[in-house]
Amino acid sequence: MMWLRSALFNAWFYGVTAVFAIGGVGLRAFAPGRALAYARTWAGTVLGGLRPLCGITWEVSGRQHLPPRGPALIASMHQSAFDTLVWGVMLPGFCFVLKRELTRIPLFGPLLHATGMIAVDRSAGAAAIRDLLRGGDRAVAAGRQIVIFPEGTRVTPGEAAPLHAGVAALAARTRLAVIPVATDSGQHWGRRAFRKRPGVIHVAIQPPIEAGLPREVLMARLAAAFAEGRAELAGRVDNSVGEPAPRLRSRAS
Repeated sequence: MMWLRSALFNAWFYGVTAVFAIGGVGLRAFAPGRALAYARTWAGTVLGGLRPLCGITWEVSGRQHLPPRGPALIASMHQSAFDTLVWGVMLPGFCFVLKRELTRIPLFGPLLHATGMIAVDRSAGAAAIRDLLRGGDRAVAAGRQIVIFPEGTRVTPGEAAPLHAGVAALAARTRLAVIPVATDSGQHWGRRAFRKRPGVIHVAIQPPIEAGLPREVLMARLAAAFAEGRAELAGRVDNSVGEPAPRLRSRAS
């Protein structure tokens, strides 16, 4: 049964994504200013299939640590594709830091450009940092919420990965506090995993790390926050099916 439900969700995921990618051609031509709202609808539609098809819901704690509006810098653990989709429905002006290779995907990649995401060529060294900082400047000026995954890739639940210092460069440039986020999404929607396990995904938004810290101090505190989050979530993995977390209403930045 789990195999069948997973197959149905995978078909839902790729089918919805294909439809939205094709529809995005017209959007880019006639209403490019609606690209971010379009991306939010795509994310919500994909996630809408999780509960009925896979028995997966999610709970979000610590919402009070997110600013009610305006720019923010969110540093999230990364275990699953879920970690990108969920911010699309939780934040009014989400802006991901992502690898440039994604922008080369036919149909889908141009939509990423239209939404104003921060695409970085991770092999470009200093040029990558310059692109990151320029993108951060644009996002802050637009009042958007930057989401960065300091681990740089999806990580197996319970494991720790070295953190990349791009988040510290962004924090120094934007002068924003860093909001750490822990998750156990990989317990239910693993990296490159065909099967999706029923249960509750937890997203734990932690207290912000204040702005203006030296890079070494910031990175140490972020690593400690992730370690604390992993330990906390490991103690409350819940395989029961509960109610999905309510979405934040979109607000003008």
